[in-house]
Amino acid sequence: MIKRHLWALIISRLKNFPAVALLGPRQSGKTTLARKISGVYYDLEVEQERLRLNLQWDTIVESKVPVVLDEAQNYPEIFPRLRNTIDAHRNKNGRFLILGSVSPGLMKQVSEFLTGRLAICELAPFYLLEVKRSLEDPLWLAGGFPAGGILKVDQFPVWPTNYLDLLAMRDLPAWGLSASAQVTKRFFKMLAASHGTIWNASQIGKSMGLSYHTVNSYLDFLEQAYLIRRLQPYFSNIRKRLVKSPKIFWRDSGLLHALLGIHRLDGLLAQPWVGMSWEGWVIEQILTCLNVNGFNHEAFFLRTGDGYELDLVLKIRGEIWALEIKLSTTPSNADLERLKKTGKLIKADKQFLISRTNQEIFGEKTISTNTRGFLRWITELKTPSS
Repeated sequence: MIKRHLWALIISRLKNFPAVALLGPRQSGKTTLARKISGVYYDLEVEQERLRLNLQWDTIVESKVPVVLDEAQNYPEIFPRLRNTIDAHRNKNGRFLILGSVSPGLMKQVSEFLTGRLAICELAPFYLLEVKRSLEDPLWLAGGFPAGGILKVDQFPVWPTNYLDLLAMRDLPAWGLSASAQVTKRFFKMLAASHGTIWNASQIGKSMGLSYHTVNSYLDFLEQAYLIRRLQPYFSNIRKRLVKSPKIFWRDSGLLHALLGIHRLDGLLAQPWVGMSWEGWVIEQILTCLNVNGFNHEAFFLRTGDGYELDLVLKIRGEIWALEIKLSTTPSNADLERLKKTGKLIKADKQFLISRTNQEIFGEKTISTNTRGFLRWITELKTPSS
């Protein structure tokens, strides 16, 4: 069994807060991880479990271990009860571990009843430092979902295809998405074709016969369900015309590749859009690693009208980091010089060229490394106390 790196952060948060919300996409491993932390478990999607919770409430609030409440957005009545229970013994921490697969339904209740009473942790599917070095390309190809990604590559792409079908037909409508399953599945494919590009709601809407307001609302929902990442543009007073629309990425590369009909690594490498796939995958590995290690950060991209570009800009630890991502085993000096020039433009404190190289270069401000090397560099930084 692969140990999830988020474990340490959840335990730390439970020591310091009465409750922790563990959020993430369906099938990312939230329930498995939570049940390893505590055996006091209730699945609030199931009516019988809600009844059991009500009958046992007076007993479980005295539990010595966290009470796990899975898919809590399906039982909003629990939140005022949680608030009252927590406030009755406000100094008692580590009491509840609340799981959710869709942030709007859960966070509405959290903001209304539990503000200041809980911490939030996000569990993504498996990421690079949780798997062996030899599994890097299979992780990129098949994604990180435990049931049908890196742990069961033989189930790819059948599992992610069925996963998306079930989301479109059952879960997303139950969570509040108004689109029909047919429209949702078509929207999935349009987003796959748009992966790594500047978001153009009007163009997508025209292709689907929908208004740009409607496709934007659909995108909002998929982002809040942890399927899509919307990377915002970086704004800086650099006296250049900047791209002002976000970039769109599928958060799990296996879902992306299944939608685009990719079955094997050699087929992926032959695609004209393979660089965008790898860029999105690396960005997701980095942001997952930052979350796992408890670093507060903001993420952006930069593109100017005259050709300056950074794949990722991070505001972190009071610094600005400029990152360029190259699908290459031999990044050139020209790549490094271009990165330095663009980094200087935004007054970056550190600059990173991330590729598939085996020859890492660590300068004072500029580092050339591979994805695993950069993630390890992050984990070796002093973890913030917050």
